[in-house]
Amino acid sequence: MSYLPYELEPDDPQVTPMGLIVLQTDETIEPEFNAYFSDRRAPIYVSRIPSGHEVTTDTLSQMEAALPAAADLLPKARPYKVVGYGCTSASSVIGSAAVERMVQKTCAAARVTNPLRAASACAADRGVSKFALLSPYIEEVNEPLRKAFAENGIEMGVFGSFGEAEESKVVRISRESVVEAAVRLGADSAVEAVFLSCTNLRTFDAIPEIENRLGKPVLSSNQSLAWHMRHLNSA
Repeated sequence: MSYLPYELEPDDPQVTPMGLIVLQTDETIEPEFNAYFSDRRAPIYVSRIPSGHEVTTDTLSQMEAALPAAADLLPKARPYKVVGYGCTSASSVIGSAAVERMVQKTCAAARVTNPLRAASACAADRGVSKFALLSPYIEEVNEPLRKAFAENGIEMGVFGSFGEAEESKVVRISRESVVEAAVRLGADSAVEAVFLSCTNLRTFDAIPEIENRLGKPVLSSNQSLAWHMRHLNSA
């Protein structure tokens, strides 16, 4: 065997990587992020975090302790302007500040966002604060989610849920079911916009039709997180 010479190429200082922590059970966020970031130059490095097959407040809260280990698995050659944690409901149970703190224990991330924090920023950017909430989950999960949004100045007095706790079923809820449920909730004259909660709920192709039928803005967990990460990474 011969050792052969090589040269190292410098990293482009104008292209900074982003990190993304994805639930073990999530089958949706990565393909949807590929669509939302189809024009990107910045790489997105992904790590997985253990998560329960059923979504309850107990399984969500357990992820807090696992966040540092998941963040530690992201490549470390360069620092991150932003790392996203892909769980809306867990962010409401754990708290955005705690999520950021746990990620930054092991990862050089200037900012850490999540769908709750991202959707709040996106809503402010669009000038809307009265939402209809569509969630796939059971009420013990929905209650802290609505409370967390209220603390961020977002009203979700109109809400509905598919009442499903099993992640493998959530990801397979049909596009038609999402559209019809969102249109039904969003038609209420008291709301300005609709929020589709859960990174595992397939919403990328549903959002345009819902917006066309309602004439109102429609945000989702993945859409909001992608928008906020892009914004923070370019700041």
